[in-house]
Amino acid sequence: MPTVINREDIGKYIGFQTEATDWHTITQEQINQFADCTLDHQFIHVDEQKAKSTPFGSTIAHGFLSLSMLSHFAEDFSVIIDGFYMGLNAGFDKVRFLQPVTVNSRVRAFAKTLSIEEKKLGQFRLSTEVTIEIEGCDTPALVAQWISVQMVK
Repeated sequence: MPTVINREDIGKYIGFQTEATDWHTITQEQINQFADCTLDHQFIHVDEQKAKSTPFGSTIAHGFLSLSMLSHFAEDFSVIIDGFYMGLNAGFDKVRFLQPVTVNSRVRAFAKTLSIEEKKLGQFRLSTEVTIEIEGCDTPALVAQWISVQMVK
């Protein structure tokens, strides 16, 4: 569930870190579908036999597949300003892929609010540090600074 906050409480949520989301298993079917969508069929993603001979021992998810999972996880880790009616993805200030996600790994995300600024009346720009972690792995799959805009009534 997203955390809904009042405008007057915005300052209290700078540095706020969410609980981790539920786990999601990255399947070969999901990897294959992403490969089809992006036309990125590099063997390390889609050829299970050939990928066994790599240092990973199996296929791995595309880094951009892991990054795109933020849209799914955001439903649970977002900080939403009361009156929110629409959100926009404004991009990333920084993205680092730290650990490949092997097929059938379980991943989840958590987030920390870095800043919230009202740029125009009713338009808030949020900067959020998001981390996707891999079950049983000390190194996260990725860490990114995600910029979004919330339209608030």
